[in-house]
Amino acid sequence: MNASIASNRIVEPSRRLDVSDSADVVVAGAGIAGVAAALAAARAGASVLLLEDSFSPGGLATVGMVPEYLPIDDGCGRKVIGGITEELLHLSTANLPRELPEACFRRAPAVWLDKNATEEQRRGVRFKTAYNPATYVLDLEALLVREGVRILYGTKVCAVIREGDVLTHLVVENKSGRSAIAGRAFVDATGDADVCFLAGEPTVSNANNVPCGWFYTVRGDGSGLRIHHASHRFAENPDDRDSAEGPFFRGDDACEVTAQILASRDLIRGELAADRAALPDDRRQPIHIATIPCFRMTRRFAGAVALRRADAHRPFPDAVCLAPDWRRPGPVWAIPWRCLAATRTANLTVCGRCASWDESAWDAMRVIPVCAATGEACGLASAMSTREGVSSARIEPTGIAAAMRKRGNIIDEKLLATEPAL
Repeated sequence: MNASIASNRIVEPSRRLDVSDSADVVVAGAGIAGVAAALAAARAGASVLLLEDSFSPGGLATVGMVPEYLPIDDGCGRKVIGGITEELLHLSTANLPRELPEACFRRAPAVWLDKNATEEQRRGVRFKTAYNPATYVLDLEALLVREGVRILYGTKVCAVIREGDVLTHLVVENKSGRSAIAGRAFVDATGDADVCFLAGEPTVSNANNVPCGWFYTVRGDGSGLRIHHASHRFAENPDDRDSAEGPFFRGDDACEVTAQILASRDLIRGELAADRAALPDDRRQPIHIATIPCFRMTRRFAGAVALRRADAHRPFPDAVCLAPDWRRPGPVWAIPWRCLAATRTANLTVCGRCASWDESAWDAMRVIPVCAATGEACGLASAMSTREGVSSARIEPTGIAAAMRKRGNIIDEKLLATEPAL
């Protein structure tokens, strides 16, 4: 390829791409949303290919070193999410021999494991866990393989190919080079709405992410495992810079992604130096740091409906799952299918933190339980679409809701009608 060094634009020659793989359902991104989508689709009878740019499942929940499975209850004694979300919560500590508070290893509260416990007994006790991220990588991966999900690591989605309003292929790059992967239904679980962006779906970007880098240390003698929550202050509403502590970064720009990583690691170095100065005899050593950027909110899909904070306790006729508020007791949202179904692409759905939430609700919706619940809905819809011959984004929401309930999910307007007094 000949191009002037001084030129700021070149023309890449066209080339033929091999179709290297295919599946009924192709899921882009193996964070918790993608894991749930892949599991749901495979269990519903579809062939599933799960693409992941890194080399581990779990995303921020594992390699991002944010090992807290936030609550699946409303804080008022009522469970709000079941299904795969609850299954993955229990899996997170299935191989935890004992609790280690300093390391943030905590099993689910006993009152939530007691089937005879009352709502009053559970009130104020959140149904959540904190876990070993390395163990969780191994357990999530083993579960996916056992359920028949094929995984392709080190694979980045670079482009899409479409015919009219239907995606036919994702163009990917990995160690085998550049190729195309064919699918009948596609799920964007990238966390950054990458497939939506490439497919021409409307998206919104956020440039208010702060430095953040959780990490583990041990004492110089190898004892005393401890987790450190290194992060600048962030705001619930990403547009509220006055309540946050910069510098600020966007997650859809290569230079800013790198700058956020560098700033986060400076934060880790600073905390280590302060810790060692305060406790010189302890000489704590870092043993595990995040290996992906710990962004909270980057680029998201702008769907037919953008869920708002004010929508808490509002029923929607096309609700496919519910979501609690991890930050405070009381609020419960119904999540409409219109937040997850692409508007310009008939066979594309979107789950996890990059689904259609406005800035007022984004912070409540970006967390593990909501990622898992929306992932399960998208995976189920995708599998149903391949079986019924209906494009996944256009499938009937009541059918998705029925399938979700059948698999242990909770879609009950009684949870939306009132906010119990504490």
